[in-house]
Amino acid sequence: MSLRGSAERIVRTLRKAGCEAYFVGGCVRDMVLGVEPHDFDIATSARPADIRELFDNTLEVGAKFGVMMVRIEGDWFEVATFRSDLGYSDGRRPDGVTFTDAKQDVRRRDFTINGLLYDPVDDEIIDYVGGRADIEAGIVRCIGDPAKRFDEDKLRLLRAVRFAARLEYEIEQATFEAIRAAAATVTVVSPERMGTELLHIFTAPHADRGLQLLDDSGLLEPVLPEVHAMKGVQQPEAFHPEGDVFEHTKIMLGLMDGPGPELALAVLLHDVGKPPTFTVTDRIRFNRHDRKGAEMAGAICRRLRMPRTVTDTVTKLVGTHMRFMDVRNMRKSRLKRWLRKPWFEDALELHRLDCLASHRDLSTWEWVKEQHDALEPEQAHPPRLLTGHDLIEMGFEPGPRFGEILADIEDAQLEGTVGTREEAIEFVHRQYGTRGQ
Repeated sequence: MSLRGSAERIVRTLRKAGCEAYFVGGCVRDMVLGVEPHDFDIATSARPADIRELFDNTLEVGAKFGVMMVRIEGDWFEVATFRSDLGYSDGRRPDGVTFTDAKQDVRRRDFTINGLLYDPVDDEIIDYVGGRADIEAGIVRCIGDPAKRFDEDKLRLLRAVRFAARLEYEIEQATFEAIRAAAATVTVVSPERMGTELLHIFTAPHADRGLQLLDDSGLLEPVLPEVHAMKGVQQPEAFHPEGDVFEHTKIMLGLMDGPGPELALAVLLHDVGKPPTFTVTDRIRFNRHDRKGAEMAGAICRRLRMPRTVTDTVTKLVGTHMRFMDVRNMRKSRLKRWLRKPWFEDALELHRLDCLASHRDLSTWEWVKEQHDALEPEQAHPPRLLTGHDLIEMGFEPGPRFGEILADIEDAQLEGTVGTREEAIEFVHRQYGTRGQ
């Protein structure tokens, strides 16, 4: 059964039990836009106890708020009781709820484009908030009073930017003014939720517009002050005719094509070390901005509670993005060690975008890509010719030096000067003597 088929099964089961039930939210918006939804949420008059009775596999994720999860054919669906919210004293979650009807339920939601209901039984869209008109007009508009909607949940400030950027919509004036008025309060949002929303913005199409909207709305400085600091930081015109560091980064974001979180964050943060390293000598310089940027990028990712694997990769990408300048002068062993990194394809794409958003010279990228594509697995990861046990048999005392010796052997293999066990033994004797003396 398809995802939509499973969702329809839930609605029909609820209807058969005498309850109202509809698809609601983003899935309905996407259906109107002709986009296949990747998930389906269901709103119903059924109470949590009713939902538990009607379905075999349920999970309580917020039963006191009327929110249940129902599993059908291996997929989980959020099934929530129609409700009105009773205040948001912390700007994040409702203090309590009262169960109500479908019309009141959609009026508590964030934006008109997300306030549509769809009846899959009668194939009918129900619109109490003018959502269809705003979809047709390409507008992100709060339902009701924008200031109240944002006061209820500060994450909606970022969500407005996400929808406007991804869908290429305009933010309605009153909604935009309310965002600007409340921008400084976005910091009450948990780092995890903020990080998730930022990833949605920067991994989706039109990430460049997302960055610009964050800045125009006043959200960028409280959310990403390090990125905001890139505004107005000039660069050498010979290398960066496009403008300041912020403009360069924005252009790169616009050139991305379906990036993963690691590449998207690396693009956003690759030059974050430039503002604190800005100096003017013979020309504008940013000495070791890659090293400083890696340190800052890691701190930003940790602050936003990114997964450790994402944080580690982003740090490496930012810290090595200037390595391409000297790549043609690298020893073969160092080049091959770099080319075999699991994140190297992202590093290569980061360099390509960096070039396209500045001087547009892709000659180094083309050379490195050629080296990468021609590198056979056995050349990148040659078989180990000697082990620590072999070194002991050769008379060497075990110790930390073993790692250095074995790494030197692999370097020689990568350089192409050692290819057999016998050659490796001869190499060790030549470099370290017969017993490491």
